Amino acid sequence: MSDVVLESMKDIVAETLGLGARRDTLTENTALLGQMPELDSLAVVELAMAIEKRFGITIADNDFGSELFESMGSLVAYVEQSTSAVAAE
Repeated sequence: MSDVVLESMKDIVAETLGLGARRDTLTENTALLGQMPELDSLAVVELAMAIEKRFGITIADNDFGSELFESMGSLVAYVEQSTSAVAAE
């Protein structure tokens, strides 16, 4: 897991959810959906848009589900997979 992508994801999640100093407690194992009260349905959409903008990817409709937003690690893994697929094109 790329530290650069993880740090960027921490920034995105903290900014989108208004976590402030709690940003520093986020790790790849931090559970998100269902565990973080700030992550409601509207925040999921905002977070997805912020991720797409920051990393220049599009989250496919069939990938947009609870598994993607399960943890910081699942988000980072998706971004890494998506950015490597874009680079390979």
